[in-house]
Amino acid sequence: MALSILEGKVLVNDTDIWKEYGAFLCEKKSGGRDNLKAVMAPAKTKEHVAVDIREKDGEKYSATLDVRNQARDVKLTFALFADTREAWLSRYKAFIAFLKRGDGGWLDIGLPDLGMTLHVFYKDCGEYEPLTYLWQEGKQASRFTVTFREPEPAI
Repeated sequence: MALSILEGKVLVNDTDIWKEYGAFLCEKKSGGRDNLKAVMAPAKTKEHVAVDIREKDGEKYSATLDVRNQARDVKLTFALFADTREAWLSRYKAFIAFLKRGDGGWLDIGLPDLGMTLHVFYKDCGEYEPLTYLWQEGKQASRFTVTFREPEPAI
């Protein structure tokens, strides 16, 4: 299967996940944009501290509000493909271990088409969906959603 179009689309700690693991970002539905929405959604801002004086109306805030972002979770959906069951099992286990381990636990997810890099760590893999029958020989594919924590959001 010639899918060289997937090369260089997602780099995790400078590793092309398609070339190394047969993994790529995918959507659950044709035309979906959930990955893009997850990456581009701005982080919430931290609350401003207010003074609430009983004898005065409302709340009082500083004359200059210092806006800072909260940490955010980024949920990305990946697919993983291989020509054989054995290759798929090996790639899947290696890819999940790679995401969990990172570099001292940290992952830099580079998205060259967006000119962005997310500095995150693996938090959870909540959804797994087989796309083929793993107990049968031949090409194998699956889709799974991984939640990453971005302590200092890029947006």
